[in-house]
Amino acid sequence: MGYQSVSENSHLLSRIAAGDGHGENSSYFDGWKAYDSNPFHPVSNPGGVIQMGLAENLLCLDLIKEWIKEHPEASICTEEGLNYFEAVANFQDYHGLPSFRQALARFMGKARGGRVSFNPDSIVMSGGGTGAQETLAFCLADPGDAFLVPTPYYPAFDRDFCWRTGVRLLPINCFSSNNFKLTKAALESAYETARKNNIRVKGVLMTNPSNPLGTTMDRDTLNTLLTFVNQKRIHLICDEVFSGSVFNQADFLSVCELLDEEPSYDKSLIHIAYSLSKDLGLPGFRVGVIYSYNDTVVKCARRMSSFGLVSSQTQHLLSHMLNDDDFTSKYLAENKRRLHTRHEEFTSGLEKFGIKCLPSTAGLFIWMDLRQFLKENTENAELKLWRVIIDDVKLNVSPGSSFRCTEPGWFRVCFANMDDATMHVALKRIGDFADKVKDETTQLDDATMHVALKRIGDFADKVKDETTQLQQKKRFNKKLRLSFCRINDGGITQHLMSPHLQSPRSPLVKASH
Repeated sequence: MGYQSVSENSHLLSRIAAGDGHGENSSYFDGWKAYDSNPFHPVSNPGGVIQMGLAENLLCLDLIKEWIKEHPEASICTEEGLNYFEAVANFQDYHGLPSFRQALARFMGKARGGRVSFNPDSIVMSGGGTGAQETLAFCLADPGDAFLVPTPYYPAFDRDFCWRTGVRLLPINCFSSNNFKLTKAALESAYETARKNNIRVKGVLMTNPSNPLGTTMDRDTLNTLLTFVNQKRIHLICDEVFSGSVFNQADFLSVCELLDEEPSYDKSLIHIAYSLSKDLGLPGFRVGVIYSYNDTVVKCARRMSSFGLVSSQTQHLLSHMLNDDDFTSKYLAENKRRLHTRHEEFTSGLEKFGIKCLPSTAGLFIWMDLRQFLKENTENAELKLWRVIIDDVKLNVSPGSSFRCTEPGWFRVCFANMDDATMHVALKRIGDFADKVKDETTQLDDATMHVALKRIGDFADKVKDETTQLQQKKRFNKKLRLSFCRINDGGITQHLMSPHLQSPRSPLVKASH
């Protein structure tokens, strides 16, 4: 008995099952598939694809492993921690372990420079940042409603925020002319466009620090956002998963700080998404966080969290780690230092090849400018270039079009998910590619120059030929005019008659009487 395809059985399935709203067909995920089918290894597969499309932080895992070795009591799977086994292994309330929520609240404040504090009772656990985004979408909007989001934005938001909820994301187009900074005019334009199309806008979704730009929002921009959502009476979701991965702490300003400074803002409209996937480099632990100033949202999100709980074993281990103030202070400082060092080394390496990046001070990636390598200024040309980078250069980088960037030629490149040796291999591949393209361009320029010179020469020869023919024609016409004459009584009278307007009675033909 054979199996029927999904399309043949689509009428038997839900729209979610039969559709492709997950977004796996995008170039963003295609790059991951290319890596999975041919992963780079320095010994067993040195010609494989290097993963530079995954925003993972591997730079400080040694510090975490060292702490775990020194604190075996933090795990219920060791002899030292076995006494906690029953308490942790039994059923836990989906509010989360109180000790973990308290430790997490302190860590979130410390990651933001200690300038804000968080209430553990307003923290809701979720299955990673993905779960946090989806839960907020369920709490704040109905199917068909929309959130505005500045471009370029994280491609997986289309999956996390929209796939199962039926909520839409509408772009707020930003441009490189001002380093993709969000403006009031862009906000208003996106909102009015949605209103004219009879789409109900329920809020704005933004990342700060930005993914994929690696930039942070300044005070004026954050105030513009807060004023906008207050005037429109819509929500603001601030995804701050990279708040502890800012190279220069003075450059990062959390929306929470402005809420503390300005009491006129309605806090019930503001919601924070966070996780330990980026700042601690623990995406596999699936620790997502919703922090809301709205008690109704907290209550609903907590009920929904039963569908994506963080395991009590994970909470138990991390509560011990995050309660160690000496360790968390050392970790955050060292993480910033190593990220800054890697960022500087990687971007300076690109500069040697004539490749520029958007100035950035946060995150695990850079926004690389390859517009000079496009054959034409189109999304199709960008995707062709991306395919060459994947197939020939063997690097998985993510094209800007997958981030809804309106300007072709930008690519997100992750630099913290590899060791130093792999980074240098990646830089060498990029350099070889850049040199090859430049050589081809030079050869093309030379060939083009020769073609142009030949065309100029051919044109000059043609002009000379036409000039010669014209001169010969003039001499012929002159002789022809001189040959026209009228014979009267044996005398010769010159008759200057146009060769083009001959009379019906030509003087050369004797008239008949």
